[in-house]
Amino acid sequence: MKKIIRSSEITPESVFMMKRRNLLKLLGAGTAGLMVSPSVSAGLFSWFSGDDKPGVPETILKDLSYTKPEKYQSGLALTPEDKVTGYNNFYEFGLNKSDPAENAHTLKTDEWTLTVEGEVNRPLVLNADEIRHKFQAEERIYRMRCVEAWSMVIPWVGFPLRDLLLSAEPNSKAKYVAFETVYAPEQMPGQKSRFTGGGLQYPYIEGLRLDEALHPLTLMATGVYGKELPKQNGAPVRLVVPWKYGFKGIKSIVKIRLTESEPPTTWNLSAPREYGFYANVNPQVDHPRWSQATERFIGSGGLGRTTRQPTLLFNGYAEDVAELYKGMDLRRYF
Repeated sequence: MKKIIRSSEITPESVFMMKRRNLLKLLGAGTAGLMVSPSVSAGLFSWFSGDDKPGVPETILKDLSYTKPEKYQSGLALTPEDKVTGYNNFYEFGLNKSDPAENAHTLKTDEWTLTVEGEVNRPLVLNADEIRHKFQAEERIYRMRCVEAWSMVIPWVGFPLRDLLLSAEPNSKAKYVAFETVYAPEQMPGQKSRFTGGGLQYPYIEGLRLDEALHPLTLMATGVYGKELPKQNGAPVRLVVPWKYGFKGIKSIVKIRLTESEPPTTWNLSAPREYGFYANVNPQVDHPRWSQATERFIGSGGLGRTTRQPTLLFNGYAEDVAELYKGMDLRRYF
């Protein structure tokens, strides 16, 4: 009896092509010497293992001071810390899930500044210390759903984005919020090389509607698992919008600009049929190349033994955010 392969089980073309390039590079390195060295051999076998090597933070990260509001604590099983820090997408450091943990040590965050500008009455410039301490930090345990149909549960530490935006006093023209990642090609190999960075246009840009940005769930994360953010997770500050796909959670932010019109965003510019501006998690709206009906939850145990579970509308936060999209066609505004 033939097994029927569901669309959700098919490896996305972009992932397959990236893996194929890596394999060809390794084969080329081996055949050049007519034999495969131990290091290349290990690389070949890791290609077939699913790219699931956990990463280790390159420095000892400082413990943070924060509160634990009861409504943001949950009984959900957390994804282990080594998977949160070792398995993620940050194309500025490479396309493999383990590349950010291996390469992000080159990013310099000590002299960081974050600007808030555009349609505001009080533009702001914050340094790294102010980003971490100006606003009351709290731990929030959120689901995280990647557009690639895998998910985690992560204990972020941070502060509501609304606190930052309201302190800049948005004016009557402000309708959207644009976010920009630091542009540092000498520190981020993916920005320097189209091959390493997936051919995206950098710096990375994301955006929200102003009411989404001001929603109480929208978080500026400065830590995870009670410690400062590792560089591979977007140090010193990143965006977390738990009801949207993970690519909306822009990392290592240096600029926030309030605008009157919808800002262009990186993935939407790259593939508008595949990555909409809103990117709300929705099991009824498939990616053009795979189903979004279910997801692979990365919990304890090996990544090859993950649990497949149903995808929840708005990633389980419909009760909190559905009103933001009342009357909208969620297939058109995906």
